[in-house]
Amino acid sequence: MLIDRIVHGLTAAGEGAASDRSATAGAHDVVFTGTNDEIDRYFHQRGWSDGLPIVPPTKERITAFLQRTPRKPDEEIAVLPTANLRATPWNIAANGVMAGCRPEHMPLLIAVVEALGDEHSGLNMIGSSSGIVPFMLVNGPLAKTLGLESGAQLVNRGTNPVLGRALGFIIRNIAGFRPGANYMGSFGYPLAFAVAENEDESPWEPFHVEHGFAREDSTVTFGVTNNWGPSPAAAATAEVSGAEAVIQLISREIPKKSRLYNFPARGPDAEHAMITVLMSPSVAKTLADAGFTKHSLKQHLYERTLITLRDFAWNLTHVSIMQTTLAERVASGVYPEEFLGAPDDPVRLLSSPDILHIVVCGDPHRNRLMVMEGGHTRPTLRRITTD
Repeated sequence: MLIDRIVHGLTAAGEGAASDRSATAGAHDVVFTGTNDEIDRYFHQRGWSDGLPIVPPTKERITAFLQRTPRKPDEEIAVLPTANLRATPWNIAANGVMAGCRPEHMPLLIAVVEALGDEHSGLNMIGSSSGIVPFMLVNGPLAKTLGLESGAQLVNRGTNPVLGRALGFIIRNIAGFRPGANYMGSFGYPLAFAVAENEDESPWEPFHVEHGFAREDSTVTFGVTNNWGPSPAAAATAEVSGAEAVIQLISREIPKKSRLYNFPARGPDAEHAMITVLMSPSVAKTLADAGFTKHSLKQHLYERTLITLRDFAWNLTHVSIMQTTLAERVASGVYPEEFLGAPDDPVRLLSSPDILHIVVCGDPHRNRLMVMEGGHTRPTLRRITTD
């Protein structure tokens, strides 16, 4: 496929006039030579970059990445919608090089592509005009080995920025999501981002252990959010303990989200909702000292997060683009029968504790948390294999 060859073709920096050979190039051929400025302009004009300077993906650089995986260069790792192009170690490496990754990041990049390729990840749905931002979460010993930051300002420190950028390039160039074409966020998108869980400071089991992996495993999770911020602080008072202040804060933050009409859904619609709570270690320790585990906290939030039917119906009417009424969605089994009550009746907003995902990370000296809503997808984990 011509598009496949062009998008994943290689670039070699050289002296003299630029040369474009993409029309006749094979998958492993050099498609362009020129100065760094010419390479940046060439990639940007074709929609392959995010507009920031890239590292030219030369054959030598890609080969260095390929040496970090036993997979063959053209082996199919996944077929990514919506472009339905084959993700291979060769084109995964090319996108990683462009983002500024190092060769040792290659096993992680392959694992996140495997997660993207899982049909349950919902990757084909992220082009929504609501602005869905992809992110990756890294757990296990490899996070430290690769220099990921799990503490203060983690999105912008360590190797987190280049890994987030690599995820964005893979979604752009292999999955085929181009802003303004089929990636339709009305106001654009922040760059995709990467975070690591602060397992040393967390009082609970890590995210990947919750999902059935061993603590010594290293994993990457693909997730999405429709929002980034704000990050409120929970303040205890003479009447309200620190743990209760946190629970009140989270249960107030969740109903503020624009996609809350998905949160109580049952059946297939339940897969269209995910809520990821990032909380600093100090907040997690306050909850743990009050006797909460991750499991019991999610159960407690499930029971405590309420909304009146009047407010929920308003959201369904004014925010949702679906053309069905509240009564029709109850009749079809999407919402439970309690959603047919009186306007001022409070109902549970969450379908299950399982749509809540808790990650301990961020500044250990601040009592901050962030509630991120996601639409059309759910977290998808993969083990990172380094041999």
